[in-house]
Amino acid sequence: MDITIRKATKEDMDRVHELIIELAMYEKLPQEVELKPKDLVNDGFGKKPLFHCFVAEVNSRVEAMAIIYNRYSTWKGKTVHLEDLIVTKNMRNKGIGALLLDRVILFGKEMGVKRISWEVIDWNKKAIKFYQRKGATLIDDWSIIHLNKGAIENFIKIEV
Repeated sequence: MDITIRKATKEDMDRVHELIIELAMYEKLPQEVELKPKDLVNDGFGKKPLFHCFVAEVNSRVEAMAIIYNRYSTWKGKTVHLEDLIVTKNMRNKGIGALLLDRVILFGKEMGVKRISWEVIDWNKKAIKFYQRKGATLIDDWSIIHLNKGAIENFIKIEV
């Protein structure tokens, strides 16, 4: 098996989008994906890219990806957030996710970040164990809070 980890290109975004859909289906939330491949191209490869993307090719086909973006911590300073690391179902447990995570961590080190953070759904015990074996710390006492588009609109109507 020939595995290559590289920075993604615009041309990879259709396949990256397919991987995003695959993850959403795995998490039983495919209806939540509003993003289109053209959004990935515009947002990742415009004048001010909003994210970096790495892909893992297996025998010249993209089978995994990681999307990261810059964040800022009031305690740590420059940090990176790993939004998603996705490996296709048929390529899991072959070391591809580990290689991709290694590349993300190396990228963060090269950027001089003080922390790399990400979220993992609590029922994905395999992923949690994988991340812990890599040295990550699971933070149990924090909750993730989101305002979706509708909630943002409602908030603005109420507060303005």
